[in-house]
Amino acid sequence: MSGGESVTHEGFTAEERAAMKDHAKELKTAARRGSRADKAAEAEREVLAKIAEMGDSDRVMAERVHAVVRATAPSLAPKLWYGMPAYALDGKVVCFFQSAAKFKARYATLGFSDLAKLDDGPMWAAGFALTEVTPDVEARIGALVKQAVG
Repeated sequence: MSGGESVTHEGFTAEERAAMKDHAKELKTAARRGSRADKAAEAEREVLAKIAEMGDSDRVMAERVHAVVRATAPSLAPKLWYGMPAYALDGKVVCFFQSAAKFKARYATLGFSDLAKLDDGPMWAAGFALTEVTPDVEARIGALVKQAVG
C-alpha cells in the first residue's frame, strides 16, 4: 500500500451481528435440551414463536411456508437457524425462511442449502424471493421442498 491510501473495513452490519448472536444462542439452547422428543417439540415451539414475532406480511408468509413444509416433508424438523425458521434433516438445514425485515430487504426469501436436491444441470436456483404466498406459490414451495428432500 502506498502512502495516502487507507483501508476501510466495513465489517458486519448490525443485522448480521444479530443473526450471529442468534445462532450462538440457538446452539447453546440445543445443547441443554433433554430427550429427542423434547428437543423436537421445543424447537418447533421456538420456530412458531419466532414466526409470531414477525411483522404482518412476513408472519403470514412464514406461517404458510411452515405449514407447507411440515405437510410436504414431515421428515424435516423445524429449528431456528441464525434467528430464522429453518427445516433440517438429521440436524442439517435443508431450507429456511428469511423475513424481509431480517436484513431490511424488499422481499422475504425461501432458501435452500447445498443439501437440498435441487440440482438441475450445472446451475440452479437455491433461493427464491417471496412477496406473497398464494395457492400457486404454495404448490411451488411444496414441489421444491419435496424435490429438496428427494
